[in-house]
Amino acid sequence: MTAELVRGQNHPLSQVRLEIRVSAGRPVVAAATLGDEQGRIHGAEWVAHPGAPALPGLEVSRQAAADHRLAVDLAAMPETVHRLSVLLALPDAIGPDRFGVVAAPFVAVTGLDGSEVASYTMTGLDAETAVVAVELYRRQGAWKVRAVGQGYAGGLAELLTDQGLPEARHLAAGIQEAVAEGLARSVQAPSPRAADGDRSRQPAARGPEHGGTSAQGATGPVPSQPTAVPQDPYALQSPGVPGQPGPPSAYPGGTTSADATVTPSAAPADPSAVTAPSAPTTGTGPIDYSHPRRQNATSTPPPTAPPASPGQPARPVAGDATGWSMDERLYNQVWGMFEDLARTTAAYRSAVDFADSRRDKELDQVLSDPRSRIGGQGDAAREAAHAKYSRLVDQATQALDRDLAQLTAEAEVVEPALPPAYAGWGSPVWHGYRVPMEMPMALRIGDLHLPEASQLRIPMLVRLPLERGLWIDSGQAGSSDGSFADAHELRHLAMETAVAHAARLLAVHPAGEFTVHVIDPAGSAARSLAPLAQTDVLAAAPAVGAAGVADVLGLLTRRVDLVQMAARAGAADSLPPGFDTSQQLLVVNDFPHGFDDRAVTQLRYLADEGPAVGVHLMMVADREDAAGYGPLLDPLWRSLLRLTPLPDDHLADPWVGHAWTYEPSLVPPGSQVLQSVLTQVAAARRGWHG
Repeated sequence: MTAELVRGQNHPLSQVRLEIRVSAGRPVVAAATLGDEQGRIHGAEWVAHPGAPALPGLEVSRQAAADHRLAVDLAAMPETVHRLSVLLALPDAIGPDRFGVVAAPFVAVTGLDGSEVASYTMTGLDAETAVVAVELYRRQGAWKVRAVGQGYAGGLAELLTDQGLPEARHLAAGIQEAVAEGLARSVQAPSPRAADGDRSRQPAARGPEHGGTSAQGATGPVPSQPTAVPQDPYALQSPGVPGQPGPPSAYPGGTTSADATVTPSAAPADPSAVTAPSAPTTGTGPIDYSHPRRQNATSTPPPTAPPASPGQPARPVAGDATGWSMDERLYNQVWGMFEDLARTTAAYRSAVDFADSRRDKELDQVLSDPRSRIGGQGDAAREAAHAKYSRLVDQATQALDRDLAQLTAEAEVVEPALPPAYAGWGSPVWHGYRVPMEMPMALRIGDLHLPEASQLRIPMLVRLPLERGLWIDSGQAGSSDGSFADAHELRHLAMETAVAHAARLLAVHPAGEFTVHVIDPAGSAARSLAPLAQTDVLAAAPAVGAAGVADVLGLLTRRVDLVQMAARAGAADSLPPGFDTSQQLLVVNDFPHGFDDRAVTQLRYLADEGPAVGVHLMMVADREDAAGYGPLLDPLWRSLLRLTPLPDDHLADPWVGHAWTYEPSLVPPGSQVLQSVLTQVAAARRGWHG
C-alpha cells in the first residue's frame, strides 16, 4: 500500500533499487545531491544534474521535462553518503518564474516494477523557483524517505548554497546551461485544441461504449483522458507517472531557445497544455492508442473503415484523428503515431531494463552465498535467472512487435493520403500539384525513426508559419547510418537540403505569400541554387560579397523594425504603400564568411525578432567555422532547429526523450518533380505580381 506523505513525514524503504518519479505539469529541472551525515555536499561531483546525470547508484534525467524518472540503487551508494536529496527547479530560459503559478509537483518513490512505495504532493509553494522535494536518508543502516518540500526563492544557487556547496552559483549556472542545450534537441510537440474540440483518435469500428471493440481489439471501456490545462510552450517529456496526469507536450520554440519543432490544432495554442497517458504496458494486454492529441471534433467526423473481424484490431484508416479539415486530421494522426511509437518503445526498453536488473539481482544473490557459488545448486540458480530474463524479454518483444505491426499498417494507409505539404518528394501527389489557395497547417521537413523500428518512418512536421529558424548543419563528417562525406561534399549536400526545404516552403504557400532571399557571399552554392535561380522564384539574385550581405540584412532588419513599430502602435495600416506583407525566408550559405561584426549582430537580431513578424532564417553553416566568435553565437545556434543533410540521431521526442534518427526530405535522384513544381510556383508569382 502506498504511503501518502505530508511534509516532514518519513517512511521506511524495504527495497534498494528504486525509481523516483516526478510529475510537475510544467517543464522542470530534476537533480539530486548526495550528502554526508550532516547533509553537507562536499563538491560539485556530489551533484547529479542534466549536465552530469550519473553518479554511483544514481542517474537523473538529461533534460528539463514535465515528468522525470530518477534511477536509484541504494546498495551502490558510497559508504560516505547518508542522504540523497531530490531537487526540482524551474528552467531560467522558459519560465514560469515561480512554483506558485504551476500545479503542485508530485513525487512518487516506486520499485522497479512500478509499484509505489511512498508519494508526496508539494502544496503551498509560492515565490520559490527551486525546491528540495524529498530526501532518502540512511539511519542506523536502514534507508527511509522523507517528504521535505523546502523551497528557495533564490533558485538552485540558494538551494545548493544552503546545502553547503562552495561553488553553488557556478554550478547552478552550469546546470541551467546544460538544460538550455538539452531543450535545443527537443522536437516541439503539437499544441492542444481549444476546449470545444476533442481530438482523441477513435477506432474505425464502433468503440466499446457502443458494444464494439477498441481500435486494438481490446474490449471494455475506453479510459478517460485528463483535461487539457494551458501551460508553457517549452518542455521535453518523459513517460507519465501512474495515477498522475501525464506529461504536457512542448518544446523550446520561437526565438528564445532550442532545437526542433511542430504543433497542431486549428488555432495556435500553448504546446505544453495537453496531458498525456503514461507509457504503454508491455504485458499481455494490447496497447491503448487513444490519447489527448487525437480528439473528436463533432463538426467533421473521421472517415471509418469496415468493422474488423471478431478479436482483431480495427483496420487503420487515414484521417481518423478528427479535426476541422482533412489536413488537420492527418496532421494529428501523424503526431499520434509519433507519440505511440515513442511510448511503445519506451515500454519495451523499460521492460528489458527491468529484466536486466532482475537477472543481475538474482545472480548477485547466488554469488553472495558461498554455498551456491559452485556446484549444481549454483548452476541451477544461474540457469533459472537467465530463463526468467529470456521469458521477460520475449514477452516485451512480442508486445513491441504487435504494436509495431499495427503502427506499420497505419503508416501504410496514411502515407499515400498525405497532401503535398506533408508528403515526401517521391509521393505521386506531387505529380498533380497545383499552387494552393491557402497555407497548410504544417510542413514536412524529413522523417524520424528509432533503432527498434528502422523501417517505420514518421513524417516530421513543423507548424506554419515557422516559429523558429532552421539550421542545416554542414559540419558533421559522419552519420548514424555509417555513411561519410568529405567537407566539400557535405557542404554541397547541406545546400541541396536547404534548397529542397525552401522549394517546399514556396510550393505550399499561395502565390505572393512567401518570399525567399539568398545570401551566398562567395558564390560557392551556385550549382545547388540552380533550381531556385533558374525558375525565377527568388526575390532577387543570390547576394554575393560583403556589400550584398549588408544590403540584404539591412533590408530585412528594416522590415522587422517597421512591422514591430506598426504592431506596437496598433496601426498596421501605417505601413508604407506597396509594402510586401508576405512571409520572408533568408537562406544564408557559408556563414560566417563575408560577415563582419555588424552583419553578425543583424543576423542575431533577425533570429530573435524575425519569426514574430514573418521573417525567418535558414542557415547552412558549420558551427566550427564560427568558433572564433566564442559564446557570442551560442544563443543563435540554440534558437534554430538543427537539421542535417545525412541521417543523424540528434533529435529527441517531447514525451520520453528518445534519440530519434532524422533523415531530410530530399528529391529522389533523377526526378524532375522539383523543376515542375517550381515552374508552376514561378508562373503563379508572375500572375500575382501582374
